[in-house]
Amino acid sequence: MKILITGITGFVSSHFLDYLNVTEPGSEVMGIARNIDEFDKSRYPNLKVTVKLIDLLNKDAVGIIVSDFEPEYILHLASVSSVALSWKTPLESFVNNTNIFLNLVEVVRAYKIKCRILSIGSSEEYGEVTEAQLPLTEEHQLRPVSPYAVARVSQEMLSAIYAEGFDLDIIITRSFNHIGPGQKDKFVVSSFAKQLVQIANDSSKERKIITGDLSITRDFLDVRDVAKAYYILLKQGKKNSVYNICSGRGTVLKDIITILSKLLNITINTEVNPQLIRPNENRKIMGSYQKMKKDFGWQPEISLEQTLADIIAYWQNEGPQ
Repeated sequence: MKILITGITGFVSSHFLDYLNVTEPGSEVMGIARNIDEFDKSRYPNLKVTVKLIDLLNKDAVGIIVSDFEPEYILHLASVSSVALSWKTPLESFVNNTNIFLNLVEVVRAYKIKCRILSIGSSEEYGEVTEAQLPLTEEHQLRPVSPYAVARVSQEMLSAIYAEGFDLDIIITRSFNHIGPGQKDKFVVSSFAKQLVQIANDSSKERKIITGDLSITRDFLDVRDVAKAYYILLKQGKKNSVYNICSGRGTVLKDIITILSKLLNITINTEVNPQLIRPNENRKIMGSYQKMKKDFGWQPEISLEQTLADIIAYWQNEGPQ
């Protein structure tokens, strides 16, 4: 496999490369990122990895990389992926998430690169839904309710335009909340785990954490199952098709804290900070992965409890304290 990965230093990419290191040894990987200081190629001894420091908003620089490398596949992971941050900096969120993708596909079109592109979208595109509409299938109407979600819908629409109008081989995901070891603590589950590990390790700390709204429900999927799904789509996905990548189950955030606390054998009190509650928050999100199962036999393999145990182990043994 000869693959270009944008956002190669990110959370999902590290697990995708782990999977590729085992599944397709000898693969040639070109990575693009805005910060490559902490990227460790030695983690992937079976891959030929080259990493370039490139801003995807610089179309000329992207053109040089893509035309020189001539990838067979492109996995587009680069993004400003925080919904909360998109409310604070909506312009940056939209420009980055939309224009970097547009630069990438325009370069592929202009240089006539014959490759398959996996365009990563988000469950946030679905927006507000009723419980009767769950689980969400790919046919459900998109009603984005955050700047981040609007940018992701725009990326999906651009994907369809370039696939239909310019005959680019693009496949689209709507990926639900993925979690796992190595995720930054700006994301809710990793943040909970890090705080609870610190409390468990320090008896002087108050047994309390500050949270946002714990009553919302999300579809959490292990990032290692996500990595496998992305690999399958790159190899077998149908051009201009959309696929949910999800667990098919909804979990209330309060229950995440309960499971983490039990795994650490501690008792925790929570306090809601109204400033941590997002405007227009989706109350309950849960997807259907039946299309992935029907087309490719893919389904989640790692339990939520195992994922949370592995996140705890990360913060105990590897993550900065």
